[in-house]
Amino acid sequence: MTINGFLQISLFVAILILLAKPLGSYMARVYQGESTLLDPLLHPIERCLYRLCGVRFRGATASGEGRDVEEMNWQTYAIAMLLFSAVSFLFLYALQRVQAYLPLNPARLGAVAADSSFNTAISFVSNTNWQGYGGETTMSYLTQMMGLTVQNFVSAAAGMAILVALMRGIARHSAQTIGNFWVDLTRTILYILLPLSLLLAVVLVSQGVVQTFAPYQRVSLLQPTLDAEGNVVTEQLLALGPAASQIAIKQLGTNGGGFFNVNSAHPFENATPLSNLLEMLSILLIPAALCYTFGKLVEDTRQ
Repeated sequence: MTINGFLQISLFVAILILLAKPLGSYMARVYQGESTLLDPLLHPIERCLYRLCGVRFRGATASGEGRDVEEMNWQTYAIAMLLFSAVSFLFLYALQRVQAYLPLNPARLGAVAADSSFNTAISFVSNTNWQGYGGETTMSYLTQMMGLTVQNFVSAAAGMAILVALMRGIARHSAQTIGNFWVDLTRTILYILLPLSLLLAVVLVSQGVVQTFAPYQRVSLLQPTLDAEGNVVTEQLLALGPAASQIAIKQLGTNGGGFFNVNSAHPFENATPLSNLLEMLSILLIPAALCYTFGKLVEDTRQ
């Protein structure tokens, strides 16, 4: 290893450690239902989502004020997570199968094959995100946004909610409840994943990562080449799309499925050394911060 390489790795680790503690403390406040700086903006949305999900409050006013929600035991918590994942699977599978008839498909891509749709839906809903397709040649803009990007949020949030429920089980020792799945899911998305993703997406766009609804563009090659049949090729089709918004949560949620087939090796997903550094940090930021969150929840940060 060169000195330059060692310095880069050291800088990366130092930045990660510096960010992990404040983010971990913030996430502990989120999961303990404490107030945050984002409350004035997000709390009304949070309450509205709770009403839609049928979340009940203990000792709440008639207007639904308060955050003392009715908690679940582990069986109810697990059932809620499984039901949510099942609905997510059905939606994502159906979306892929009918994408040819839906808008935001400038490349006129056809329906995704049944087996590929099934595999992709299971993969993204379970947060494993194994990618058996080329995004730019298989998925429409709508499928990428409403299907894959949404699952990048909710599957990561479901996994984080389960982890926090486990943390509560350890911290509470003999308690019969471990939280409320719908509350943990909602607060994870609203207070953690969405703000971080928005911030990262804006920075990625500033670095040249594409974010557009424009159709694919044909451009002339600087130097003509030959295809497999020996024909002269003078043009190339450049795949575009709303990539930055998906890449941000792909990295932050440690999701594997990117907008393009080669993921962050593609210059439209990862345009500069700065974007590369930020995307690498994003992969490890939340996992590292959750270690400190655990320490805060069990009231022993040495953990």
